[in-house]
Amino acid sequence: MVPFRLYALFRTFGRTGSTTVIDQDYSSTLESVDVAESEIIKAAEEAGFDEDSLHQISMAARECLVNAVVHGNRYNRNKKVHLSVSNENGRFTIKIGDQGDGFERQEVPDPLQEENVLRHSGRGLFLMEAFMDEMSVAKAEPSGTIVTLVKNLGGH
Repeated sequence: MVPFRLYALFRTFGRTGSTTVIDQDYSSTLESVDVAESEIIKAAEEAGFDEDSLHQISMAARECLVNAVVHGNRYNRNKKVHLSVSNENGRFTIKIGDQGDGFERQEVPDPLQEENVLRHSGRGLFLMEAFMDEMSVAKAEPSGTIVTLVKNLGGH
C-alpha cells in the first residue's frame, strides 16, 4: 500500500486541472516495469509525440521505474511503485514514486567525472535528465522518493 501522504500527493496532482491518464500502483517487479513502460508509451503516443520523443520518454521512464523497483523498493513485493501520468497543454508529466529509504540527488556520483566513468551509479539519472525537458527528485513522506519527468510536446 502506498503511504497516505504519497497517495494524497498524487491525488492532488490529478486535480490541478490537468488530464490524468494513468494513476496506478505496481508491484516491485521487473515484469511490472514492462507493463508500466508500455502504458506510458501508449499515453505518449496518444498525446502526439513523434518516434524520437517516444524513444526518449521510454528510456527515461524505464530507467526511473527500474530504479524505483531495484534501488528504492529493493524488489520488496510488499512495497509498491506509484505511477501518475498527466498531459496538460502539451506538457506530458510522469511521476514515479517508490516506498524505499530515499536518496539525496547531490550524493549520486556524476557519471561524467573521470573517477566515476566505470561506476554503475548515476548513469540512469543522467539519462533521464538528457532525454526529458525537466527532471526533479523529491523525498516522499514518510519515506520514499518521487521522480518527476516532463516532456513538452513540440519541444517547448
